[in-house]
Order: sequence, then structure tokens, then C-alpha cells
Amino acid sequence: MQTRTDLALERTEGLSPQAGIFIRHRGTAFRITEIEIDSDEHGAAIGKGMGRYLTLETAQLRHAVPQLRTQAAELADELRSFIPEGAVLAVGLGNAEITPDALGPLTAARILATRHLRRELADNEPDTDFLRALRPVSVLANGVLGQTGIETAELIAALRTPVEPACIIAVDALACSDLSRLGTTIQISDAGISPGSGVQNRRAELSRKTLGIPVIAVGVPTVVDLHTILRQGGGQPEQLPNMMVTPRDIDKLLHHAARLIALSLNLALHPQLSYEDAEAL
Repeated sequence: MQTRTDLALERTEGLSPQAGIFIRHRGTAFRITEIEIDSDEHGAAIGKGMGRYLTLETAQLRHAVPQLRTQAAELADELRSFIPEGAVLAVGLGNAEITPDALGPLTAARILATRHLRRELADNEPDTDFLRALRPVSVLANGVLGQTGIETAELIAALRTPVEPACIIAVDALACSDLSRLGTTIQISDAGISPGSGVQNRRAELSRKTLGIPVIAVGVPTVVDLHTILRQGGGQPEQLPNMMVTPRDIDKLLHHAARLIALSLNLALHPQLSYEDAEAL
């Protein structure tokens, strides 16, 4: 039985080297693993599409840490390598009313929206030049299909003409198979995302293939499959109903994760902002 996980890193662990899948390691504030898959055919071996996947691991994501500035700077640098020039539509995926699924909405609430500034600001207002120089960023946190009756992919498609984004940045909660990675791992990928796939509730795919522009997915694992936990402990999962398990401090974990991701995105999208400016948002 294939393990439920959204992490490309976990799909490669324990496997012999695979053709067309390249793995590199680096990092200072994080332990970073970069996985590059050169074709969908090669990616099928691990159940992932063609693209680049970064996994950033730190045991300190659960807490407010003095290294936040260093972590935000390193994460921002990695994000910049994915983001093209031009306008950006940032999308917070997930249900804000279900704590383990709230990473997207919590992050979206902290991302600086700037698309309206050029139109709204008068030429004679103070700091106009600085504000007009900011990259146009729009933010969407539309809830889930069960709340709105509308697929996120449908909303994004409708917004493409008025917003004209060069790329989509989609932030979502993920599933993992290793308990040690719950709330300690950030994955960035340019292969897009299928919201809900890790918990067997797959929604319409968000990707370059479906939307026609790059989709950068950013996520943190917040749940793990109960049967996976039992198998790791030598138990018999078939004797129990399956469910998703989340840490008891998930609210605190998500607060810190959303803060770090939003801070890093604001720095990556607007290099003219100082760390102090971005942190004050």
C-alpha cells in the first residue's frame, strides 16, 4: 500500500537512485533537500509530476525562535528562485475553520497585497514612489468547495484576465508519513498542487498545465495517517478505522509556520522591504 504523503522527499526515501530524479543537499538555517524530476514519466516512479521540489527541515518551526530573521532570509532566497518577474496572485488554500487545514488562510492574511496601490494612490502623496515600485500582488483566500460551491481552480481561472498574474503562489497544509516532519518541514514546488490529495479529498489541480502559468506550491505537513503511524510501530492498522492525526499544539504550530512563510514571501516579493518592515505587517 502506498504511503499517504505530499512530500516528494518521503517518496524518495529508501529507494535506489531513479533515472531522471536528481537529489541535492544544502542549507544553513534549514536542512534543504532539492529534488528535480525531469519528466512526468520519471516522476511516476514516485508518484510526483515533473518539476523542482525543495524540502526545508528545522526542528524549530514549532516555536517562536531567535533565528526567525535568518530563517526568513534563507526561505525568501529559495522562494525568489521560483518566482518569475511580474504580478503575483497568492492563494491561501484550505478551511480556516478546521485548524489543521488553516495554514493557507492564516498565511494569506499576512501577505502584503499591493496590486491596488498604483490605481489608488495620488501622485502627490508622500512615499508614493516607494509604494508604486512594489510588485503587484493580489491575495485570495476563498475557503473550500464545501463552503462556497466553487472550485479554487475555477476562481483563479476567472481572475486571470483582470489580475494578469505571472504566476500563482498557493499555500496549503500537507500530509506526511513521518511523525518527525509534522510541523517541522516546508515544501516548495513548481509542479503545482492538487488540494486535499494527501487526505484523499483531491480537488481540481492547480498547475501550469491547467492554468497556463507557473504555480508555486508552498506547504507544511500538519497531519499524518493513523495507519501509517501504526505500521511504523509494528501494529496492525487493518484492525482500526483510518483517520488523520494532528499534533495537539497544532494551533501554535500553524501560527508560527504562517508567520514565517508570509514574512518570507513578503521579503521575496518585495526586496525593497527591510526585515523590520516585513515583520511589522
